[in-house]
Amino acid sequence: MKATVYHGNHTVSLDEVPDPVIQHPTDAIVDIEYAGVCGSDLWTYRDQGAAAPNRIGHEFVGTVREIGSEVRSVKPGDWVIVPFRYSDGTCRFCRQGLETSCVNGGFWGRETADAGQGQAARVPFADGTLVKAYADGHRPDESLAAGLLTLTDVFTTGYHAAASAHVQPGDVVAVIGDGAVGLCAMMAAKLLGADCVINAGSTHADRNELALRFGADQIVTERGDDAVKHVLSITGGDRPDKVLECVGSAQSFATAIHMVAPGGTVSYVGLPHGVSIDVRDLFYSNITVTGGMSPARHYIAAVLPAVLDGRIDPGPVYTKRYALADIAQAYDDMDNRRTIKPMIVVR
Repeated sequence: MKATVYHGNHTVSLDEVPDPVIQHPTDAIVDIEYAGVCGSDLWTYRDQGAAAPNRIGHEFVGTVREIGSEVRSVKPGDWVIVPFRYSDGTCRFCRQGLETSCVNGGFWGRETADAGQGQAARVPFADGTLVKAYADGHRPDESLAAGLLTLTDVFTTGYHAAASAHVQPGDVVAVIGDGAVGLCAMMAAKLLGADCVINAGSTHADRNELALRFGADQIVTERGDDAVKHVLSITGGDRPDKVLECVGSAQSFATAIHMVAPGGTVSYVGLPHGVSIDVRDLFYSNITVTGGMSPARHYIAAVLPAVLDGRIDPGPVYTKRYALADIAQAYDDMDNRRTIKPMIVVR
């Protein structure tokens, strides 16, 4: 079969790789229909992640082809959502809803040879990992495919930012970052009842337009201290109750801490790089910092009904579709900001 392989130095290609096979009785084989390219994939693409050569991709949905003898939750023919980490569903962290810390789990394309940007994948711990879109396993309408694909990672990560901050009705929420996760965090904040959502630090007109579509009430194009001043002017001198940090840079993290109200919460889901915190800033203003890696498997149950019934549509975060054969172009376009997030059509 064919799958995407990272070869180092900004190079990915569609290569022939061995077909997946059942290795353990808890495995399933999934024929991939749609996949996404994630911002974290770009870290690898830019030689700042996994070593080459390496299979790549962790956002995918598709149809179960085969199951191991101990799998009970899915059957061949079921249409499933595959979270960005696999998990056993039974360890104490999984039972707490923290599947990203599963003692037997792992990332696609790292601990396991399979990954999500290809024609099929072996899924370890199928019962603890796979989620059916519908209880009977039937295929969703094609119009829902992109929205359901976001639940593998990008929307559930944005939702993690809002849920960890305990966004509630009446809150004023600032979201720092105009990428795919930031956009989803805006939609999630609105879903949880935020009264006003401000997108801070966005300088791209196309992303501003999409931010308004995803729930932003105000757009602040400045960054750093200028962004803080602009937000203060919007809120009449008050600071946001919650700030969702969706970038991970030192500047964005500092901005979040300086922007949030005393007693407020900064929730971060941007992968931190070069970040250090002066805890005195947190101490004197009683600021709570929360967030981290999203347990996507845990959140799917909470947000899946909202996608299926049309209350939210995070699918437009995928701003361009590519055939699997064009995977190298998809990476190049995302790396050069010609698209916010590629959706890969496999089948």
